[in-house]
Amino acid sequence: MSAYPLLETLNDPADLRRLDRKQLPELAEELRRFIVESVSKTGGHLSSNLGTVELTIALHYVFATPEDRLIWDVGHQTYGHKILTGRRAGMARLRQKGGIAGFPRREESPYDAFGTAHSSTSISAALGMAVALRQLGKPGRAIAVIGDGAMTGGMAFEALNNVKQSGANVIVILNDNDMSISENVGALNNYLARLMSGRFYAATKKTADKILSVSPPMKELAKRFEGHAKGMLTPSTLFEEFGLNYTGPIDGHNLEVLVDTLNNVKRLEGPQFLHVVTKKGQGYAYAEDDPIAYHGPGRFDPSVGLAKPAPAPDAKPRPTYTQIFGDWLCDMAKLDRRLVGITPAMREGSGLVRFSKEFPDRYFDVGIAEQHAVTFAAGLACDGVKPVVAIYSTFLQRAYDQLIHDVALQNLPVVFALDRGGLVGADGPTHHGAFDLSYLRCIPNMTVMAPSDENECRQMLYTGFTLDGPSAVRYPRGTGPGTEILAQMRALPVGQGEVRREGRRVAILAFGSMVKPALDAGAELGATVANMRFVKPLDDALVLRLATTHDLVVTVEENVLEGGAGSAVLESLAAQGVEVQVLQLGLPDHFVEHGDPALLLADCGLDAAGIARAIRERLSQGDASQRPGMAA
Repeated sequence: MSAYPLLETLNDPADLRRLDRKQLPELAEELRRFIVESVSKTGGHLSSNLGTVELTIALHYVFATPEDRLIWDVGHQTYGHKILTGRRAGMARLRQKGGIAGFPRREESPYDAFGTAHSSTSISAALGMAVALRQLGKPGRAIAVIGDGAMTGGMAFEALNNVKQSGANVIVILNDNDMSISENVGALNNYLARLMSGRFYAATKKTADKILSVSPPMKELAKRFEGHAKGMLTPSTLFEEFGLNYTGPIDGHNLEVLVDTLNNVKRLEGPQFLHVVTKKGQGYAYAEDDPIAYHGPGRFDPSVGLAKPAPAPDAKPRPTYTQIFGDWLCDMAKLDRRLVGITPAMREGSGLVRFSKEFPDRYFDVGIAEQHAVTFAAGLACDGVKPVVAIYSTFLQRAYDQLIHDVALQNLPVVFALDRGGLVGADGPTHHGAFDLSYLRCIPNMTVMAPSDENECRQMLYTGFTLDGPSAVRYPRGTGPGTEILAQMRALPVGQGEVRREGRRVAILAFGSMVKPALDAGAELGATVANMRFVKPLDDALVLRLATTHDLVVTVEENVLEGGAGSAVLESLAAQGVEVQVLQLGLPDHFVEHGDPALLLADCGLDAAGIARAIRERLSQGDASQRPGMAA
């Protein structure tokens, strides 16, 4: 007998909408168990998906998706959505190479109305779709589902500020999973939500507006009374000030209330705002008790939950680059009271847990607000504080204007600890740090460093902290090659690389994470290998020496080739008037999909075997006029 008898009868939302409402709680129970079982085998986001089971079912039950556009903010809570929209079997290869993505992808399904993975974009996208539907006379509503965390992002409020002006039929659903409704007031809130979203309330309000319009003073008094009354009975009238009709809060795990309220909201004209309260990890005790630990777990046994693997005898676990940064931050803070640490809502991911506990007065989590984080750091630096911004490479892209205008233009000493540089794996193209070397090195006053190992990462962070201008230390996800980390910190000579292996004929200029595979390839080929260390300023003298003593110069970087470190080498050679064969190896000019990082690097030709193969092919061609190593 199947463990999921009801779920397995559903191949799309049309099947779901044929169910009797009384069957929905049973479906929710099966869907929740299926998600736990699936994620336990593949790894992925769990807590957030368990918290949106009932909401997902209710949305597809009430709305005619995909004609009604459903936009999920961030999208890491869409596993239930994927399962109910024909991708149940695909969950077996979730986030694996060739399998379905962990986030919505338009090319993956017509039910994925908008591709997401960065936060705070859903309201803007939904508003655009709602206006487009109206302009083109197409049927359908646009529904944005945004979490309370994503509401800390300024882009969400920029969109809200435009809602009233647009007048579009957009529905914003706030999935509030950081707040609970106590039993003694839950029924009242649910009753008010139904009443306020019902036709009687809307019709009465419309009629009253017409009657009171003949007497502006009375109308103003009535509006104030309504505002104060709703303020006493609901959390806030803030969203109505933006021009949305506010409904809620309601229990996001009560399917009866969800379906009734969504049906009522669907019938209303104009912008609507529905406040839904859910609980991360709902229905799975381990995730409920520790939603952070179960935010993005690897594989685990559902019956026992997450368990730390037993270390091998006498084995010392290698620290990740993230841990190296966190330890350095604490060590540096002890030496310099001016240091402060800043993160845009990534305390755990960026390695600031220890720092937040040991230096709470110097720790600032600014929420999902990358732009604010960077300009906040600039303000601190203006008055003598030494800010360190811990941020993922892919998230710094969201604050590029602030990086240029507020930090670099004023030449302020802000250190950017740039985590997740290069390919990150299962989260895919939205999270790969593929562009940072290109977008950083073109900015005046910036110093850009890429460590080749764990100790070099620590020393580069210290180097950046000693500088009087902006700097970035770009390091990959995961562990390094296993180099001993020295407690003593020393500043590296800025703009100087080092030759790690002497060879002949071929000189490999490697940057950051590519030094290790370059050394392996160099050993096989008998090539010279240089650890360039600095992308900006580049070691022009080392480039000149290697270019004039070797037949072929090879640049290797875990970054897109366009405008990257290899381009910097070409510019250096041109400026110095040197002609030499150059082979550039790096990430291709297309978005790299999700999958195991080692497999992805091999596909891009950036493992040791791929580097050696590309060099052999180039040497066999012997044509200096081409650059066949560039990934297509």
